[in-house]
Amino acid sequence: MTPHESPPVPATTPLLGESAGPWQMYFSLRGRITRGDYWFAGVFVLLVLGLVLTALLRIAGFSTEKAEGTVNLLLAWPAIAVSVKRWHDRDRSGWWVLVNLLPVVGWLWGLIDNGLLRGTTGPNRFGEPPRSSPGLL
Repeated sequence: MTPHESPPVPATTPLLGESAGPWQMYFSLRGRITRGDYWFAGVFVLLVLGLVLTALLRIAGFSTEKAEGTVNLLLAWPAIAVSVKRWHDRDRSGWWVLVNLLPVVGWLWGLIDNGLLRGTTGPNRFGEPPRSSPGLL
């Protein structure tokens, strides 16, 4: 490549084909993610998005209950998808996401297992070890 040539354009776009892009992160149940990605994509981004959507729906005239219910329905699948990938990194089935249905104990278990404990080293039955994804958005 000469100094005047531009670098090659990747064959995939971040939104459609990158393995750790937003579509993969929030809508697929396959793969593994790091603790850092879990805290950023699964907690911070979804929390901010939930707050913004709730505020917009309240401005649009929705009651508090309807706004919160709508936002909860919209963000349920992305939250489940992120959590499933974190369970996969711990070499556990995605069905472990159901532990969150247990009041208090389940929430604490999910928080500790997903957010605080290291994933398995090396490949496991759910794939290769995840790499951190600094450019999710």
